[in-house]
Amino acid sequence: MLWCFIVRPDITIGVSSSKSQTHFPFPYQPYSIQEQFMQALYGALDQGKVGIFESPTGTGKSLSLICGALSWLTDYEEKRRQEAAALLQEGEAALSTPTAQSSITSSSAEPDWITDFVQKKAERDLVSKLKEEELKRKKREERLEMIRNNIQLKYTMKRKEQTEELGGEEDEELIIAEYDSDDESKSKSMFHGAEDDDDDLVEEHVTKIYYCSRTHSQLAQFVHEVQKSPFSKDISLVTLGSRQNLCINEEVRRLGSIQRINDRCMEMQKNKHGEKKPHPEEGVKRKRGPAKTACPYNKVSALQQMRDEVLGTVHDIEQLLKLGKETHSCPYYATRLAIPPAQLVVLPYQMVLHEATRKAAGVQLKGQVVIIDEAHNLSDTLSCIYSAELTGAQVNTAKNLMYIKQILFVIEGLVRVLGGKVGQNPQSQTNQTGTNMFTINNFLFKAQIDNINLFKVLQKYFEKSMISRKVSCSVSVLLCAVSSADPQGSVETEKVLSASPMMQVEGFFMALTTSNTDGRVLLHKEGTLSESSIKFLLLNPAVHFAQVLKECRAVIIAGGTMQPVSDFKQELLFSAGVAEERITEFSCGHVIPAENILPLVLCSGPSGQELDFTFQNRDSPHMMDETGRILSNICNVVPGGVVCFFPSYEYSRRIISHWEASGVLARLANKKKVFQEPKKANQLEQVLSEFSRCIQVKVELSGLNGALLFSVVGGKMSEGINFSDELGRCVVMVGMPYPNIKSPELQEKMSYLDKHLPHSGGRSPGQALIENLCMKAVNQSIGRAIRHRGDYSSIVLCDRRYSRPATLSKLPTWIRDRTSTCTTFGPAFSALRKSGTQKKSSTADFFNLLNQITE
Repeated sequence: MLWCFIVRPDITIGVSSSKSQTHFPFPYQPYSIQEQFMQALYGALDQGKVGIFESPTGTGKSLSLICGALSWLTDYEEKRRQEAAALLQEGEAALSTPTAQSSITSSSAEPDWITDFVQKKAERDLVSKLKEEELKRKKREERLEMIRNNIQLKYTMKRKEQTEELGGEEDEELIIAEYDSDDESKSKSMFHGAEDDDDDLVEEHVTKIYYCSRTHSQLAQFVHEVQKSPFSKDISLVTLGSRQNLCINEEVRRLGSIQRINDRCMEMQKNKHGEKKPHPEEGVKRKRGPAKTACPYNKVSALQQMRDEVLGTVHDIEQLLKLGKETHSCPYYATRLAIPPAQLVVLPYQMVLHEATRKAAGVQLKGQVVIIDEAHNLSDTLSCIYSAELTGAQVNTAKNLMYIKQILFVIEGLVRVLGGKVGQNPQSQTNQTGTNMFTINNFLFKAQIDNINLFKVLQKYFEKSMISRKVSCSVSVLLCAVSSADPQGSVETEKVLSASPMMQVEGFFMALTTSNTDGRVLLHKEGTLSESSIKFLLLNPAVHFAQVLKECRAVIIAGGTMQPVSDFKQELLFSAGVAEERITEFSCGHVIPAENILPLVLCSGPSGQELDFTFQNRDSPHMMDETGRILSNICNVVPGGVVCFFPSYEYSRRIISHWEASGVLARLANKKKVFQEPKKANQLEQVLSEFSRCIQVKVELSGLNGALLFSVVGGKMSEGINFSDELGRCVVMVGMPYPNIKSPELQEKMSYLDKHLPHSGGRSPGQALIENLCMKAVNQSIGRAIRHRGDYSSIVLCDRRYSRPATLSKLPTWIRDRTSTCTTFGPAFSALRKSGTQKKSSTADFFNLLNQITE
């Protein structure tokens, strides 16, 4: 994993310190590379450097990050306290000492007494401010301690209830009553709202670390690591998520799509302010349709109680849901209330990287630390987040809902540019198919909306009036009623339900305000207006990332491998204004012994057929048959699980169909049970469960030796799923997964890079992009196998092109240094057989080591 630290030199850190941390709290004796990692992490933050850190998956990196970063945060806060105390002491001493007569003649005509008065006033103001900050800090600490003590007492009484039949309920009520009956300034929460003297504390953000990753499962895994760390009892952590993940209102959850859930939630918030009667008790049958009800889980006192419990104890998403149900309060809103006083905030990518989402969530980056994990595709992630797409159906629906003149004029222009006619059914309007790419300015001219100031439209009609949200809520309620009346529903209705049109329109308008150089508009016409679309493509992700870098005290970019680092720095760091002298790099190897990994580049198969899976050659029957022979030989000598990655879903379908017809698939099934990556995401867990069970029981009764799983690079199994131990004793990569060079989006991106980035090493930035996309996908796939120190696996790269020095250089260092190139199949087969024989006898030992190091 790679950590990149970007520390702003213009922000002081309290008392400066050049010392390096020599001891880090850790749950067990750390490995040497973990100590080096934490030392380098601490130093990079302390010295204000831009650090690029590479640490492979399976090296205990999450705990190293947690313990290193939180050690720094603890020391940072202590330094600030020491500095404040020293300044306060100096200030009070200066105030108590009469001002000496100045011996220097002032150049101004001001009398000395005025100069003395101004100086004394500045000193008094500083002392007052320092005292105020110290008082606030003590209040925060005292209240947090009170919360933790009350939570501990409550949990103790709950445990007592489980063992004693009498008296438990009364005792718990007493404890809660004592907590709630404290004096008014402390009663409901650690930072009570507008009715007490500490109102300003509600908006005050303490120094914190924001940790973000791609998926909620990755965030949950990180929280579990924090719970295992020595900091678990002392850190205030809050986990943020979407309404879809955090909502506990079953009526709302049943709506399914995230947009419908968002719309219904906001509608209920609007109803809350106008509703005087209490919400009906649970169990009362409600009328269907747009019911004017407020959410029963959005009560101020309950939200404040839950916020306090969140800050007092570390919770993951599942624990937050349970806590929300127990306290009858909304986890979505309670966690947002907990952001300002929290020291560690765990949240999805979007809430940090997207400015509008960041502001809506109450995330403030100024002077804070941000960690972006799993960031090997950070550039693509940023481009995706800031891209926007509108279908003809959405444009037409928005037009029918919106009557504000300027917005209607722009929407009608979008209808025309898609080839449609205003006021007619988009499904009945036919089109000539085709795809065209425009600069932003040329698209505005094409749509005849170049005379509209989109900045003012967004500010006046969207930001101030929140019109997109209001219209979206009404649309959602209306369409829900339509959906209830028509259970079958139409595809058109379902599309609108899943994405409210005005929210999409607002996003597209915002995208069109991007600099003409940094974006493009792709106009795609299908057979009907309804199926046609307009898509905005962000070509320069650094323009938005620069804002994050500028606001934050430090930004940490993490990935198992970020190779090639030079291209990453050029596209996202240098282009965002980070200077070369502020960047330092650190890389460590893997904790596994050298003999536990066997990476092989295979240039030819068993029959001598050269392995060249270029687009022209890969569909050859000879190439497909040779691939089958390679897998058959591997399955003969490799025990447990073999995972085979194909470059695309289409090629996977073609080669498996060929094997079915030729009998190769049947022969493979006689050696290992064969599984295929499912097309539907909801089937993934079942396939993985059966694959795992088949290997663990070793299917001895059937005579099979493990299982073979066919997967796709960039698919559901190439990221985020671990094939540790027996599940992945060999990973086979068939061909090189280059992206579709004919894609208009990719061609435009290559052209942009060629124009704006320097050429190096005899290659253009556009060519480098193609190679990097391919090898990043390869690295993610082959990294699925080695997951901890006791693990072992073989990696077989089936394509002679992997032997090129430039390609080998893009493999992770710990793999590249151990890779052998085999021009013939014999030596590769011998190495695989020898490795399988030596390791097979000690498999049980490796299972015992499984839990020693976790991600």
